[in-house]
Amino acid sequence: MSIVIGIDVGISTTKIVGIHDVSVISPLRIKATDPITSLYGAFGKFLYDNKIELGDVEKVMLTGVGAAYINKPVYGLPTEKAEEFTADGLGAMYESRLKDMIVVSMGTGTSLVKCEGDSISHIGGIGIGGGTLQGLSRLMLKTDDINIVSELATHGDISNINLLIRDISAHPLQGLPMEATASLFGNAKTNATREDIAIGIICMVLQGIGSATILSSLNSKIRDFVLIGNLTLLPQCKYVFPMMEKLYDVHFIIPKHSEFCTAIGAALCYLKEKERKE
Repeated sequence: MSIVIGIDVGISTTKIVGIHDVSVISPLRIKATDPITSLYGAFGKFLYDNKIELGDVEKVMLTGVGAAYINKPVYGLPTEKAEEFTADGLGAMYESRLKDMIVVSMGTGTSLVKCEGDSISHIGGIGIGGGTLQGLSRLMLKTDDINIVSELATHGDISNINLLIRDISAHPLQGLPMEATASLFGNAKTNATREDIAIGIICMVLQGIGSATILSSLNSKIRDFVLIGNLTLLPQCKYVFPMMEKLYDVHFIIPKHSEFCTAIGAALCYLKEKERKE
């Protein structure tokens, strides 16, 4: 059995997948206090859980900000580094089965990668993402645990935080339904509950990312946006992005292995280059 391992090394979290016969094997995520511990912990657990021997591994491909700390072969195996934005694009194309799209990598901040056929290019990004969500939650809710914030948000009322079109107009405006957002946090009350604040923060982050993504596509024919990264796991994505789809006639896609797309893409970088050489 010949397996290519793709590893997305973060500062405290590492994501690892295997690719065998163009199929994804057992995606795994491990948290640790530093990238080295996280990497080796994830790699060892992945091999053990899947009964994979070191001799079964053809190549180890690293990507992500934590990959800069790794300067030698992992467990003595052939190891290379994949450019992160290329990995984002290849992983998203693999998971979505699309060729033309903008990949929205929602991490600590958000990066935007345009894919058109075989062309993959980083087109920019915004400093809004999981770091924003954690920072504002730390200040306003006294916790930066995203799971706690997300649970609080399920019981919040966004109308107690955001100013909606219905609050400023008796009739829908052109292209804007009454439930559309007129101003994020524009209707925030001094007595807003923690639950209301939580949904307000999450919606602000997700809408900010969605709006930036849509604007980034205006000079192209692309209307499909593939969302990847940890923030795609927020349950609020299931109604924030569909609302924006209706408003702007676009399509947001969260693939099956959305949080592992970059790791998948890292492995595919090697397989694509191998195929090219052959």
